[in-house]
Amino acid sequence: MKFRYLGDSGLKISEITYGNWLTHGSQVENDTAVRCVQAALDNGITTFDTADTYANTAAETVLGDALAGQRRESLEIFTKVYFPTGPMGPNDTGLSRKHIRESIDASLRRLKTDYVDLYQAHRYDVETPLEETMQAFADVVRQGKALYIGVSEWNAQQLRDGHALAKELGVQLISNQPQYSMLWRVIEEEVVPASRELGISQIVWSPVAQGVLTGKYLPGQPAPEGSRATDAKGGADMVKSWMSDEVLEGVQRLKPVADELGLTLAQLAIAWVLSNDNVASALIGASRPEQVESNVKASGVVIPAEALARIDEAIGGLAERDPAKTAAPAHRLS
Repeated sequence: MKFRYLGDSGLKISEITYGNWLTHGSQVENDTAVRCVQAALDNGITTFDTADTYANTAAETVLGDALAGQRRESLEIFTKVYFPTGPMGPNDTGLSRKHIRESIDASLRRLKTDYVDLYQAHRYDVETPLEETMQAFADVVRQGKALYIGVSEWNAQQLRDGHALAKELGVQLISNQPQYSMLWRVIEEEVVPASRELGISQIVWSPVAQGVLTGKYLPGQPAPEGSRATDAKGGADMVKSWMSDEVLEGVQRLKPVADELGLTLAQLAIAWVLSNDNVASALIGASRPEQVESNVKASGVVIPAEALARIDEAIGGLAERDPAKTAAPAHRLS
């Protein structure tokens, strides 16, 4: 496993981060989740990402149980705040001082730790003054409950504004967590250049495009039973935009590139996002330990320039690149 610095900080994280969205507390049984976490640890992953909203707080509990007994100093544990949790009352969501203060304490209890290494704003809150949000995050850091601040799916201007306030408050905003893959490249034009300027790294989710880039979906054929594309609760809505024969044919054109490099298509997809020097880590999830063991082999892979060009040729205009499609600011429940 290789490690990279997260933003302009001294914190190193594993190139592969284990994330438990859509799995722990929902799709897989707890004993399987624990085995997946153990596989991550056995294969050199030290960085674990979750959020309070995943499975309505259950995912944090499962991760806390799975990591119990591990040396805390050897781990980097990340979580997030924004989306509704609990009974979903008017203050059970958003980035208000009240919600942030209550959420960090609840997350720490579930994760069975005194602090998280990175506390992230899961979306940008248009209904709370940014000054209030950043002051609340700064207080969390000063209280020792988080070491660094991150965000998720913020656009370039939001990153600039948040970074400026964090700097004024004497805390470090060091990361953004966007969707990024060969098929979803909306961060490249604006978010990545701004992040490089500000000293912010990307921790990217869905590097295999919800499984589409694994090659398991074939043009002209129905999705395999039990796959994400057939699971309404497991992300089928996200997968369907990539299920056209045109896209699936483009993915199959990647197979000779992967074969020549001795990689699976999933490993190629993960190595590809890591070839962007602004990406500190790629998030992977798993429903089986074997998936973890396979995907970690993407760490340290260097894709030659010629192969990168062939990947671009294979995908061509199939990739979404419009920077306006960076996730829109979320609105709280009223």
